[in-house]
Amino acid sequence: MKKIKIYIGCMALLASVFTACKKDYLEVPATNFVSDETMWASASNADLFLNDIYNQLPNINAETEHLDQYTDNSDVGVLWMSGYSRIATAQITPTNIPVGPWDMWKWESNFKNIRKCNLFITKVSASALPNDYKTQRVAEARFLRVLYYHWLWAAYGGLPIITVPLDNLTQGDDIYKPRASEKETFKFITSELDTIAKVLPLKVDPKDYGRPTKGAALTLKGWCELYEASPLRNPAGDVSLWKQAAATNKAVIALGVYDLYPDYINLFLEKGNNSSESIFARQYGPQKGSPIEGKQGPVRNANGAQVAWGNFQPTQELVDAFAMANGKAITDANSGYDPSHPYLNREDRFYKTIIYDSAIWKGYAVTTRVGGNNAIDLGYSSDNTHTGYYARKRLDESRNPSDNFTGIAYQNYMFFRYAEVLLSFAEAENEASGPTAEVLSTINKIRARGNTPSIEATYGSVSKDQLREIIRRERRVELCFEDKRWWDVIRWKIAEKQPDGTPGVLNRPEIGMLITTEANNTLKYTPTIIRNRLFLPKMYLMPVPQAVIDQNPAIGKQSGTDGWLNGQNPGY
Repeated sequence: MKKIKIYIGCMALLASVFTACKKDYLEVPATNFVSDETMWASASNADLFLNDIYNQLPNINAETEHLDQYTDNSDVGVLWMSGYSRIATAQITPTNIPVGPWDMWKWESNFKNIRKCNLFITKVSASALPNDYKTQRVAEARFLRVLYYHWLWAAYGGLPIITVPLDNLTQGDDIYKPRASEKETFKFITSELDTIAKVLPLKVDPKDYGRPTKGAALTLKGWCELYEASPLRNPAGDVSLWKQAAATNKAVIALGVYDLYPDYINLFLEKGNNSSESIFARQYGPQKGSPIEGKQGPVRNANGAQVAWGNFQPTQELVDAFAMANGKAITDANSGYDPSHPYLNREDRFYKTIIYDSAIWKGYAVTTRVGGNNAIDLGYSSDNTHTGYYARKRLDESRNPSDNFTGIAYQNYMFFRYAEVLLSFAEAENEASGPTAEVLSTINKIRARGNTPSIEATYGSVSKDQLREIIRRERRVELCFEDKRWWDVIRWKIAEKQPDGTPGVLNRPEIGMLITTEANNTLKYTPTIIRNRLFLPKMYLMPVPQAVIDQNPAIGKQSGTDGWLNGQNPGY
């Protein structure tokens, strides 16, 4: 079996399979030109079908509009990105839904992928293909089905649970399925992953990189359990949910398969593809790259020519989240932070993640100060940074600037990696048991990779509440630009307001850094509001698309469960 790559195609055989359907995502693909006997008679034909499902995984490296842009981590100085602008202005309606990067939580496309998984599972299970093939590939398809389900579940809550192909030609109105409750959907997802984890292999051969493993299934389960245990879905603070999330993430650790990759820069580049830290990733390769440097990198080269779009522009809030080299937060009076020299003596991850004024990139100093070669643009007249910063993380500095607009980067996109598992275990275990030695040791592993002193050396003893804030800061810094921050602020329920009643992190002005040169040639650093934001309580869930409610009477009739009115989430 060839290695699963983003460039895998389905060739003419599948081109004839995926013809248009009358009832959109609820209907099985037509098989007008290829008989079932042909499609499911050989492993190679069946693999073409499954490979197409892999190929539908979000192509994030080619994306322009990332989840971090919906949060307080990143901004971008354009107005045409619809999700970005609608989220920040709270202009979300059932007919105007941001669907995440690369349609990650788009209802229709995800249910199309779920339908493909159901068809594959049904047909392969009933086929005469070898049992070992059926066992492995059906488990893969079930994993992919749950992966697509979990994005929808996080965004919308309860969903129709559909595990068989639906066909209106033979089933009529029986194809219309109501939404299960959020809790029922969660139980479906985690039950599936429990079963799948017992079947999938501990490791795969290099030729099969990109296929899920036992660790991938447990990691996805542990993430969903962490989401379910968090304040958004667990307002009563049921400790048993935290314990279950901790146990599943600890089970991933206990597999002994994964480890932190020592080089934080190369972890995200081609050199780090399928490293010991990677748990499940979309694969890229020499025949098909992505335009990540051109879309995300610093806009102008040393000569002032535009070579990229700069779509990752870190906010001052994110920059301020990075600690000092001594491990202390910059708000700590003993940290040594100097606001007149804000980029000195910061923690190692800062320099590997953020391009700031005077940082070296491709051999030249990027200057975002007023009048610099990448001068801040507080308006929307250019692609130049809107915040005074660019991202460095996940970008390959060795790529030639002249190539930046072409698809020539080959690093994988990791949906899940081991550092997140460590952080998830530490968070859940702290909520369940407090700051135990095991929790501290787990967080210290991540800090040690960045040459940051341990929590004990930095803070001494800490309380459960103090450690919660430390873990949340570690998550924000460690996982920034990996499409995690949105889900974290949503599940912690801190987007609209903080527990103390102050404005939430997505309900306050966003800040950039305006740098000017004074008469004595010193630089003046002025934190500056770059845009206002508005987040309403209803936005913790996305609205079900109106087209779905109009099309599916079984959903349109639902009221009461999870606060639904005519199938719609509260507030919409």
